[in-house]
Amino acid sequence: MKNLCGIDEAGRGPIAGPLVMAGVILNEPIEGLTDSKQLSETKREALYEKIVKKSTYHIVSFDAPTIDEKGISACLVNGLGAIMAALDCKEYIFDGNTAFGIPGLKSKIKADLDIPQVSAASILAKVTRDRIMVKMGKIYPLYGFEKHKGYGTRAHIEAIRRNGLSPIHRKSFKVKSLIQPALF
Repeated sequence: MKNLCGIDEAGRGPIAGPLVMAGVILNEPIEGLTDSKQLSETKREALYEKIVKKSTYHIVSFDAPTIDEKGISACLVNGLGAIMAALDCKEYIFDGNTAFGIPGLKSKIKADLDIPQVSAASILAKVTRDRIMVKMGKIYPLYGFEKHKGYGTRAHIEAIRRNGLSPIHRKSFKVKSLIQPALF
């Protein structure tokens, strides 16, 4: 059993694509770890390969229909449980402001900045999700998923207006700029 498992997610806020969660136990130190959002794509990809080689990890994902059916919070709780069941550790730390009442799980805001295991989890989750969204861009080329990764950018909203929702859009997520005003 190792001492610490860091857990983070990517894709909580986008309007399309999966929620991806990763848990990481580092077996060796890795230089350059920090919050994935603060790294270039090239640096994230290079660190991803090092993390895979120098850690024990578990990645889970939830597709848009599952997020629509269960809700984002239930998916997060299920993902946390799956990671904790897969990785035997003394301590589990999740990046964020809640541990969802899960016994044995601690949360820390911005843990991905200063806890290497959480930084590594952040990188695994983000790179995995970004790779999925690049593939989705090839399957659904009208939406530009490879560029905005499913976030509600102006270009993405315009693509939805022109083409409607794709099968990977989260239909339960309401986008204010797409909601028609009520007619009186």
